[in-house]
Amino acid sequence: MTAAAITGASVPRLARGVRLREDAARGGRWVVMAPERLFVPDATALEVLRLVDGARSVEAIVDALAARFDAPRAEIAADVTELLEDLAAKGVIVT
Repeated sequence: MTAAAITGASVPRLARGVRLREDAARGGRWVVMAPERLFVPDATALEVLRLVDGARSVEAIVDALAARFDAPRAEIAADVTELLEDLAAKGVIVT
């Protein structure tokens, strides 16, 4: 099964059974918990995942990150799209 391409208009959300949680057992680190899997996102992935709420489009996520980090929007858009496509391929997010 292949994941659909992520576009600016896509509205990603965590897949069924997937949760983003702060884990006290891991020293307060944030983890992505899924059935029989656990991911520890890096700082960049965590910033993106915190904005994945099923209401914001990819464009809105990119806009928020570009404003927050005062970084080139095109670069952020490419990075966010690549990350979301990878997470979709792993079944962590759906659109």
